[in-house]
Amino acid sequence: MMPNLIDKIGDWNPQLLRELKGRLKFFNVAIAVATSLLLQVVVFLYQLRELPGDKYSLDGTYCRLTQVFEQQEKQAFQNADFNDLISKRFCPQNQIDWQLWWRDHWEYIFLTFSVIFVFTLLVAGTYLLINDLAKEETRGTLNFIRLSPQSETSILTGKLLGVPSLIYLIILVAVPLHLWAGRSAKIAFSYILSYYAILAASCILFYSAALLFSLVSRWFSGFQPWLGSGAVFLFLLTTFQIASFDNSDTWHNSTAWLRLFAPWDATNYLFYNLFHLYKGSPLKNLQFFYLPLGTSIVSVVGLHLLNLGLCSYGILQALKRCFRNPQASIISKKQSYLLVAFCQLMIWGFTLQNATNNYTWDQQVGENFVLLALYNLVLILSLIAVLSPHRQDVQDWARYRHQGVSSHKSVWQDLIWAEKSPALVAIAINLIIVTIPWLVWLSLTSIVDANDSRTWIVNEIDRFKVLLTIALSINLMMIYATITQLILLLKTPKRSFWAIGTLGAAVFLPPMILEFIGISSWKHSTVWMFTTFPWAAVESAGVTTVFMALLADLSVLALLNFQLTRQVKLAGESATKALLAGR
Repeated sequence: MMPNLIDKIGDWNPQLLRELKGRLKFFNVAIAVATSLLLQVVVFLYQLRELPGDKYSLDGTYCRLTQVFEQQEKQAFQNADFNDLISKRFCPQNQIDWQLWWRDHWEYIFLTFSVIFVFTLLVAGTYLLINDLAKEETRGTLNFIRLSPQSETSILTGKLLGVPSLIYLIILVAVPLHLWAGRSAKIAFSYILSYYAILAASCILFYSAALLFSLVSRWFSGFQPWLGSGAVFLFLLTTFQIASFDNSDTWHNSTAWLRLFAPWDATNYLFYNLFHLYKGSPLKNLQFFYLPLGTSIVSVVGLHLLNLGLCSYGILQALKRCFRNPQASIISKKQSYLLVAFCQLMIWGFTLQNATNNYTWDQQVGENFVLLALYNLVLILSLIAVLSPHRQDVQDWARYRHQGVSSHKSVWQDLIWAEKSPALVAIAINLIIVTIPWLVWLSLTSIVDANDSRTWIVNEIDRFKVLLTIALSINLMMIYATITQLILLLKTPKRSFWAIGTLGAAVFLPPMILEFIGISSWKHSTVWMFTTFPWAAVESAGVTTVFMALLADLSVLALLNFQLTRQVKLAGESATKALLAGR
């Protein structure tokens, strides 16, 4: 039977068979099973430490005489010998509610394993996957896998299922006790299955991200596994601490989307005693574009699975691109448009919620303004780094354009869709996608009380100023994108290093220097108009100041693009001459 099963696995996925044969050896399996059994014994015995004994107090949780004791306490509070009496009286064994004690005991075991499963699967599994791919790269066997006739999906599936197989074994051996503890604690079986579904979806997301990280960060060498698994551990630990806060307001902002990537809030929603929150899970107040998704377990679990599933699908598409061709960009221009639109949908969806203090539309956006701006800044800068092609790619594209090979396509079509063309038009389209929600907000926002400190004040003059500032921010991003593309066209080695360094310096150094030397945004708004954060000076700057800063940035952008166009044209001509000379 076992050889037949192995043959079926090999026929279905040869890569999975290769991974399982290398890991599921007798000694490794014995160690994994023994580790899981030992962990179960330790957790079970640890929970027995609070077993009610002969000296269990009368005011204990599980003593049936607690209410009688409290009544006697009220009557005897003036008795001088009362404390001595209490110290000598204990709950009789036949008055202890053992059924309730065992139910709580099993619940503690169930919740303990629920937390252990998350950390073990996500942290240890991430480490093993990154380490495995790093070893394959070092040995040179990864190139042989790339050249195999298997599809990318088959290879990646084999990696995801086979590399952490020993971790899966440790968890599977503990699952029966976990299920038994849950059922003994009177936890609904549907809730337990929902937890397993969210945990499985989390594993797919984190494992896919681990493989992608390993492919795009080869320069970290042997430090990759520790960096990746450490980041996952830190993320889980941080979200674990945040989820333990008994405050529903923590969900009424755009950071709620980031918390959906960790399983803690959903686990606390399913098993409300996980963090002992007396008001229940704050997730019950979650809204998305004012839709009350937190009121139903079906909507909560569905939202988590949908979010994890869509993000996993996107990462797997990036994995397919990078696996066969390590030099390819992580995502294409078309995929970048979908990514930006999806991110806007999610962050704005969680921004627009009715909090307990009944904030208006203006107040909700005002409260989340910094977060929204920060998310979009990181997103656009990441796209500039990912989409900008290198010198050889631009030369190939320019040569074909120069020779008229792709004359059936307009240059604008190439700039929007072609991967080897400069990324400026693609970055501009992504900036337009980011801007659309802001324009909708500006068109729908109303004039409000200026004395309300929670309100983002917008009147007719301020609207025009904000529009100018949005245009200013777009121009600054386009300037950064043009500078990055110009650096990547240079003949110098390590162009990527210089591009990232220059981009980081242009973004972060000016505001840091201005703050360090004491030039504040509210006193010197003109200077801050030329930094990455012109929003900081909008309130104190005049309309004329913003308009002049916009004109200056437009001039710089025009000059940079003129230089870029010239460089691309020269690159195409030189590549054509070199090709003709070679013939």
